[in-house]
Amino acid sequence: MASSLKDYKDFYTPGAILLGALIISGAILSQGGAINLGQKSAGNLTRPAPVVNGDKVEFTIAENDHIRGNPQAEITLVEFSDMQCPFCSRFHPTALQALKEYGDKMRWVYKHFPLDAIHPEARPSAEASECAWEQAGDEGFWKFTDAMFENQSRLGNAFYEEVAQQIGVNLSQFQTCVAERKYQDKVEQDYQQGLQAGVTGTPGSFVNGTPVKGAVPYEQLKAIIEASL
Repeated sequence: MASSLKDYKDFYTPGAILLGALIISGAILSQGGAINLGQKSAGNLTRPAPVVNGDKVEFTIAENDHIRGNPQAEITLVEFSDMQCPFCSRFHPTALQALKEYGDKMRWVYKHFPLDAIHPEARPSAEASECAWEQAGDEGFWKFTDAMFENQSRLGNAFYEEVAQQIGVNLSQFQTCVAERKYQDKVEQDYQQGLQAGVTGTPGSFVNGTPVKGAVPYEQLKAIIEASL
């Protein structure tokens, strides 16, 4: 069932310091197994911008992107996700199932797309995941991400620190990283890439460039993968 909230104001502040408020009016809609948000200005993008070719989108996978699976795989699932999004938590095990079935033929690339207007912990959890990655690499990042989707009701600083300790990172360094918002630019650049690619809701995914909108069931995802091969 779809639900909607109308007539909202989204106060969005670019950068680490409050330079001003950009008020965006629009509608927040939950449709088709995805949470949708009125598109914001793409702004400046310092990481490689995706290239839209007709119905497909080509991504340059950067060294600091988060990859699960074979980095050289023929199947690439790029997912723009929000750690507080309920549909993203539904899609997460679906992507895991695909990765298990296709093995070395597949790689899963995770990118942040926080919907700040409706998910206040989306951006903090994304930045915290990068602080876990700083010390524990992609293995630690994915453990942190799995924990967020398995425990969405617990999102908050106390839980981020609990998971960080379980992963085995230096807690003091992690706390400093989170407090200083060290990776806010990286998270924002992911978000901007999503806008460039036409993402307006989460999860917003691409299989070898083919858009996959929403938390589609596994059989639908598999059909898209097979078609891409």
